[in-house]
Amino acid sequence: MLIKAGDLVEVRTGNAKGTRAKVLSVRPDAEGGAKLVVEGVNRVYRHLKRSQKNPQGGRLSKEMPINGSNVLFVCGACGKATRLGARVTADGGKVRFCRKCGAEQGTLRRPRATAAKG
Repeated sequence: MLIKAGDLVEVRTGNAKGTRAKVLSVRPDAEGGAKLVVEGVNRVYRHLKRSQKNPQGGRLSKEMPINGSNVLFVCGACGKATRLGARVTADGGKVRFCRKCGAEQGTLRRPRATAAKG
């Protein structure tokens, strides 16, 4: 999964289809995919019982995770919803890039230190 927390994504399926919002957190799963918590998407109510900490009780609205396959990254350069690719740079680093316009979208791995020859 190349999407990170803080990225802008567009929801492609479900009730929030077409919504563009920021990713709050990414939770990897065992199958190699991920669950994403997206701001304002898949909101549910958590009912709170009265307590000393919360004397009034009530309902707390919060976001729940959605499957990573249901969102597309929104490129900052071209503004389109697209898939991300990864490529190795000449200095040995690894970067994310937009599949539509080719613009780099951040690093995945810093450049590797070159071994001193001599």
